[in-house]
Amino acid sequence: MTTTVNRSGPGGPARLLRAEWTKFRTVRAWVIAMTAGALVIVLLGLSSASGSHASCAGGPTEAVCPAVPVGPGGEAVEDKFYFVHRTLAGNGSITARVTSMTGRIRKPDVTPGVRNVVSGLVPWAKAGVMVKQSTKQGSAYAALMVTGAHGVRMQHNFTHDVAGRPGGVSEDSPRWLRLTRSGDTLTGYESTDGTDWAEVGTARLSGLPATVEIGLFATSPGDLTVTRGDLGGSVSAARFTEATAVFDRVGLEGETSGGAWRDDDIGVTEAPDGSSHHPGRAGESGGTFSVTGVGDIAPSIEGQTIERTLTGVLTGLIVVIVVAVMSVTAEYRRGLIRTTLIAVPRRGRMLVAKALTIGAVTFVAGLAATAITLAFGTRILRANGNHILPVSWLTEVRVVVGTAALLAVAAVLALALGALFRRSVGGVITAIVLIVVPHVLATTSVLPDTAARWLLRLTPAAGFAIQQSIPEYAHVLGHYAPIAGFYPLAPWAGLAVPAGYAALALGLAVVQLRRRDA
Repeated sequence: MTTTVNRSGPGGPARLLRAEWTKFRTVRAWVIAMTAGALVIVLLGLSSASGSHASCAGGPTEAVCPAVPVGPGGEAVEDKFYFVHRTLAGNGSITARVTSMTGRIRKPDVTPGVRNVVSGLVPWAKAGVMVKQSTKQGSAYAALMVTGAHGVRMQHNFTHDVAGRPGGVSEDSPRWLRLTRSGDTLTGYESTDGTDWAEVGTARLSGLPATVEIGLFATSPGDLTVTRGDLGGSVSAARFTEATAVFDRVGLEGETSGGAWRDDDIGVTEAPDGSSHHPGRAGESGGTFSVTGVGDIAPSIEGQTIERTLTGVLTGLIVVIVVAVMSVTAEYRRGLIRTTLIAVPRRGRMLVAKALTIGAVTFVAGLAATAITLAFGTRILRANGNHILPVSWLTEVRVVVGTAALLAVAAVLALALGALFRRSVGGVITAIVLIVVPHVLATTSVLPDTAARWLLRLTPAAGFAIQQSIPEYAHVLGHYAPIAGFYPLAPWAGLAVPAGYAALALGLAVVQLRRRDA
């Protein structure tokens, strides 16, 4: 026996969706409100971008800030270090023993006006051997290094990091490092005695030219100090540090340039008078090298992000919540729900059709609003001198589509809450408390970072993680807190949290509808 499902007949999915869409578009107030919500996202985002200006000091006047280096993967990078190097043609290797690594750190001043500089190394201070495409900032590289507190590491092209053996460096416990090149492949080895070598990692630098720079380097990122704000949140500040490494037993294999080693302070900042600000330095005596560097070789997380233009989403979300709740409670308020239920024997389908309709309408409106805001907002920011951290086009698509999906999921959750409460006030307030309030508390200076992170894991506000365009990097010391735009969950995992809330609330609303209106 064959059963045919009439999808366009009474109670069929197609007819239900068409009916709910007709209801929505014929209620002028809902259409106007949804349009207003989209315009709010655009106008507030563009207004915020227009009010953001940046410039750099150029003597007595302001000047355009210099361009930030971009790495081989298209990301903004920090590429500042002191490099003692020679030119290598073709394959070869460099071997060196690191006998000591020391440094200086500027701490908050104890006595006003008196610089408080102490001895020490920040955790990601780095010194070691490197092969780099050229001395141009952002060019491809591979490096094997000792660090302040993370042992031996092999890093390449800024975003890649492989751990070697833990432990530091001292005169009693030196570290041998070796980096070899074979075509596009760089391999790092470490040893405690210069005899027994262990492989740390391998990097493939696609398109590496035949002639590269090979040598010794040192660098040290700023010391990050995080303090509690007046209202409980955190405030970060980076201060000057430097690292000094001593190398001996330096050996080169392969066709290298003869003569003296060349010194380059890669990416050193120049003061208005043309002098170097916190310069590095190097010295050599009897085959022993001392190299001191300031800066970092890593992805940059300092700058404006593309989601900075979407500041109006939270306000637009409130409008979406109100429309979504009213799209279901209006039928209860006007006594029309009985008519709808008589026409639709399977009541769960009716509620699902409403959810799909409000979700689809919200998604389309949100997609248009976020795409327009992101496209024009980033142009305005750049025109005002702001540096925007570059991301791939896939990340941009994820931010735009994901934000629209977040709005749609929030609309479905709000509709389900409206069906549960059957009153507009209860549904709207509950939705705002679940979605908007946690986000506001977590991303302002109201709560400690730990509490803020838990809010953004457990509440529907976790969905805002879909907007994060710059990831956290384990080998970059940064203020990875919600107030700085970093979320505890991955983008799609974060969006799954409000989606789960919406599915649960919709399921409960369907059950309640079947029981109370039976």
